[in-house]
Amino acid sequence: MPILDSVRARDIGLGCGHLPPGPRNSIADVADVRVGHCTLDDGALRTGVTAVLPHAGDPFRDRPVAASAVINGFGASVGLSFLDELGVLETPILLTNTLSVPACAEALIRRAVRANPAIGRNLPTVHPVVCECNDGGISDIQALGVTPAHAEAALDAAAATFATGSVGAGTGMTCFGFKGGVGTASRRVGVDGAEHQLGVLVLANFGRAGDLRLPDGRMLAPPAEARAERGSCIVVIATDLPLEHRQLARVAKRAGVGLAWCGAFWGNGSGDLAIAFTTANRVPFEGGTVRTQLVLAENRIDSVFRACAEATQEAVYDALAGSPPVLGRDGRRRPALRDCLSLTTPAA
Repeated sequence: MPILDSVRARDIGLGCGHLPPGPRNSIADVADVRVGHCTLDDGALRTGVTAVLPHAGDPFRDRPVAASAVINGFGASVGLSFLDELGVLETPILLTNTLSVPACAEALIRRAVRANPAIGRNLPTVHPVVCECNDGGISDIQALGVTPAHAEAALDAAAATFATGSVGAGTGMTCFGFKGGVGTASRRVGVDGAEHQLGVLVLANFGRAGDLRLPDGRMLAPPAEARAERGSCIVVIATDLPLEHRQLARVAKRAGVGLAWCGAFWGNGSGDLAIAFTTANRVPFEGGTVRTQLVLAENRIDSVFRACAEATQEAVYDALAGSPPVLGRDGRRRPALRDCLSLTTPAA
């Protein structure tokens, strides 16, 4: 099933890896996971919000087990300390630009309070998770254009079929000097005769121009001057495999392998992190005294590590494939990767 009308990585020969993709080759191959966008694309304002919903219910009441891995911590995300201390998600995950984190956090808080009016009174407070990349290179980030209403719109638009490329939070992103954005991919993992899914969604805003490595080994640079590696990449990993918090943290670290395969080295000013969650293990808000979970045996986890690394790598290519060229703030241009592919030849 295609992802709306987006150009996908495999459409332009950028599929990669050894494990097979899921039916959509997207994070939504994990049942009940949905993605929505709200895009602001008007003159110098090229930004937006992307929402990842872990399931169809209320995550404050039905909390997916989750973990994060900070690859390079030059960032301003919120909610990760609670996520890693308690090992669960309490809200959907929102992605946006750096200065719009507060607006998105407010939207998640208000949404949770509407569903649970006792939050902060007779119930504990809620801990929103919002991750960011700086789109100020081609968008007027100082305009603070994203509002809580835009975040709500992204949440309301969430579906299993969604656009990729220069949409939502990806509207103003740059990746290896090309127009970046939102990308996704998935891998199938077999365990004891049963097929499981691991899906990845990336917000790709990282990489030094000239360092991009394609699956066939080509190094590709845009027709632009190289710049320092100081961008960011947010990786959201979903799976239906029965993993616990510690295992999810181990899986999240392998997102860094996929970024490195693309050519990143996580420079000093790069804010790169991954969040992983499972739909197979959840913690109910009112769950009794003792909780029982199924957990994958550790000696079977290598295939999960490979699935994460491969899906992350392809999701980055997917973000590049789906993004057209753009003329942004102050006449700053970002070329499209797909327009430059014909200018190179495969590596020997």
